[in-house]
Amino acid sequence: MTALSSFTFVRHIDGLRYHFERDGERNGRPAFRRTDGKVWCVWSPTDGWHCEVSDGLVTARPLGGHADEPEPPATVWRSFKNDRSYLYDLRTPDPAA
Repeated sequence: MTALSSFTFVRHIDGLRYHFERDGERNGRPAFRRTDGKVWCVWSPTDGWHCEVSDGLVTARPLGGHADEPEPPATVWRSFKNDRSYLYDLRTPDPAA
């Protein structure tokens, strides 16, 4: 269903990078696990595309109505945890590289 096998979130404020790799499917769409194993990027019928931790707590969402795309949208995402919030760009690998 998908050609996307990995992507990176790049934080706007300081360039911090989080790498995700394809790890099965959830709800009929690809699921991606952060390489440190702490966060998943998945799709669900109720939440659309989002990131969540192991207990199901949603920690990030794409901005701008991209919730129903077949893969995680390459757009700006907002994370939120406790009193902190950051903006990230979802970047896919360059196919020419």
